[in-house]
Amino acid sequence: MNFTLGSDHAGYQLKEKIKEVLREKNIAFEDKGPFSDDSVDYPEFGHKVAKSVQNKESTFGIAICGSGNGINMTVNKYPNVRGALCWTTEICELARQHNNANVLSIPARFISEELALEIVEIFINTDFEGGRHERRINKI
Repeated sequence: MNFTLGSDHAGYQLKEKIKEVLREKNIAFEDKGPFSDDSVDYPEFGHKVAKSVQNKESTFGIAICGSGNGINMTVNKYPNVRGALCWTTEICELARQHNNANVLSIPARFISEELALEIVEIFINTDFEGGRHERRINKI
């Protein structure tokens, strides 16, 4: 399991915290930027995350912007990328179990850092259930 991370300026600080969590868990990751909180355009970094997942350079991605919406829309433009905008632990768990989400999108300006890190933990530790959900995933 390895991750690719990307954000915009609004998600930069949270991305840095997520990197700490991944390091503590010895989970490999690549940070696609940005590397400061200077204003940037979220699609640039959403594309980088999605391409990495689509090309199987990484197993999963984490994409962060202010609302989570824009970067999630960007990653979902790619075949075989299933980005899930998660603002609760329950939504994250279902996104992995039922939708086999492979990119976690986080709304940095609308949830606490503590909740965001809980959501990341759930994303890491929840498996896809398969079964009836596999048929549905194949229709995406």
